[in-house]
Amino acid sequence: MELYFYVMIFCFGVIIGSFLNVVIYRMHTGKSINGRSHCMTCGTHLSWYELFPIFSYLAQGAKCRHCTAYIPSRYLLVESVTGVAFVALWYLFHTTPILFVLYALLVAIFIVLCVYDIRHTIIPDELTLAVGGVALLLLMYAWYGGQSPVTLLYSVLSGLCASAFFGGLWYMSKGKWLGFGDVKLAFPLGVIVGIGGVFSMIVLSFWVGAALSLILLGLQRILKRGKPSLLFLPAPLTIKSEVPFAPFLISGFILAHFFHADIFTITSFFLPW
Repeated sequence: MELYFYVMIFCFGVIIGSFLNVVIYRMHTGKSINGRSHCMTCGTHLSWYELFPIFSYLAQGAKCRHCTAYIPSRYLLVESVTGVAFVALWYLFHTTPILFVLYALLVAIFIVLCVYDIRHTIIPDELTLAVGGVALLLLMYAWYGGQSPVTLLYSVLSGLCASAFFGGLWYMSKGKWLGFGDVKLAFPLGVIVGIGGVFSMIVLSFWVGAALSLILLGLQRILKRGKPSLLFLPAPLTIKSEVPFAPFLISGFILAHFFHADIFTITSFFLPW
């Protein structure tokens, strides 16, 4: 029975992931989210049996049945990541369904936000406000659960500190190091992670960003073989390339909040003196 629940949660997650793909593709394009799905190349409306998350993508060989155009792997990745994330959240919060719903909503927003920032290097304000709305609901849940007003105040203070830090970087670099959207996003993330994890979230976001950038640079050099760029990069990546920071900031948040990664513990492990 327990395995059945996990399978159902995964299926529910990939269905939500399929919807998130629609949101990502149609956001700020003037297209309605309620419109019928169609091939982005030939415009042919897709039949119901072409819309099964993950399965349809694999069964069709990542190609449109009508024009054989390549279907971006982003669709498969978003659906799979959403399904796995929902399973992980169910494992963590199955005893508190309210928290599962709130964090599932938060993760869904994160996925849209990350993919949109990677594609356009922009963080839409409505997504930041959505994260803020979830942060407010989590604060209300904590208050209802008996959390002291002082602790809640510290949570708000941690959000202000995170936003002020990134705001300082944005101001000093005149927007070259990161965008103002990252400054706004840092506030609700800092509120959720709290005063005990905000510093770790900030440091880990830079660590993840540096590590992933170096890995991508290495992969590009190894796999390039005369191509102008990797398939998943819009342009060749260099040490001076503009890299969207929101995925790194969210990664730091996830490590600090869900995995309780503490920067001081990690540092003392590698530097015990």
